[in-house]
Amino acid sequence: MGENAGKRVVIAMSGGVDSSVAAALLKEQGYEVIGISLQLWDHSHEEEGAPGGCCSLDDLHDARRVAEQLEIPFYVFNAEEEFRRHVVDDFVAEYFAGRTPNPCTRCNERVKFGLLLERARELGAELLATGHYARTIRDEGGRYRLLTGLDPNKDQSYFLFTLSQEQLAKTLFPVGGVTKPQVRLLAERFGLKTAAKGESQEVCFIPDDDYARFLEEEREPGLLSGEIVDRSGRVMGRHLGIYRYTVGQRRGLGIAHPHPLYVLGVDPLRREVIVGSREELRCQGLLAREVNWIVPPATSPFESFCRIRYRHRPVPCRVTQLPGGAAEVRFTTPEPGVTPGQAVVFYDGESVLGGGWIAGALTEES
Repeated sequence: MGENAGKRVVIAMSGGVDSSVAAALLKEQGYEVIGISLQLWDHSHEEEGAPGGCCSLDDLHDARRVAEQLEIPFYVFNAEEEFRRHVVDDFVAEYFAGRTPNPCTRCNERVKFGLLLERARELGAELLATGHYARTIRDEGGRYRLLTGLDPNKDQSYFLFTLSQEQLAKTLFPVGGVTKPQVRLLAERFGLKTAAKGESQEVCFIPDDDYARFLEEEREPGLLSGEIVDRSGRVMGRHLGIYRYTVGQRRGLGIAHPHPLYVLGVDPLRREVIVGSREELRCQGLLAREVNWIVPPATSPFESFCRIRYRHRPVPCRVTQLPGGAAEVRFTTPEPGVTPGQAVVFYDGESVLGGGWIAGALTEES
């Protein structure tokens, strides 16, 4: 406790149990703790208590109540403009370009860590803490490494691959070394008001999970409607907009066929949704763009493990760096569901090497 005395840390408080316990642990460890919540979306039209994702009005109230319990200063900063520009507009543009975006990672990259580190400096804090299930260490060479959370069922390192060395040097993940059940027990021990609070939804600005409705409110309904075709170009049906479909989707195609059909891809220029069998979903690899290396590769190509979705198990692959911050990834065994717009994250055991955004799949012909 003594070594942390006088060290000021800002904790990002979402109103959930994870960040609440993180704040309590930091105070117990002797830090001078300041709580901050970011108001990311206008929830003024919602009724209090209505179901919603993270950063709802109820969440802000819960964060304030926990800060009062812990007797720490608490501030709310309005970041709606930045969130709209960097996350929501990107989300809409990606869907209408035929890709499936990952708003949580974009929010971490462009809003939370950037803005919160700025606010931390303004408040005279050396460090920023969050309730993510991840860990950091400093290796023998002085480089910071991002590690998976101890709880494999809650590990959130996949969403943090965009962090820089400077950001990792100033970031703490207090609950990364414990499991979710242990977090619940800690919340009860601290007597926190959020101890029994449930999990939040992933996309905070679409609380009813109706992506199509949200996108159609942002753009014209029915925009980019067209044909559903197979790989040979044979017309199988029609669709009401490419933004309603994502790679791997099976339900909602509205096609009578003797065998199950899956979405293989989307062509925004032709306004086509391409469908086929589950076997046709399997890809040899992928191309990634905007790759961020937390641990720069010593050689290229190199062998690694990668995840192409949040809940995807790490699979062996061979990674080759390309010019312009790109990379080619070849799987040892073909993988289904390579989805443009999602992230591919590279691992060496529990250490995150880096990651990038999936630009497209590689087939046998690629």
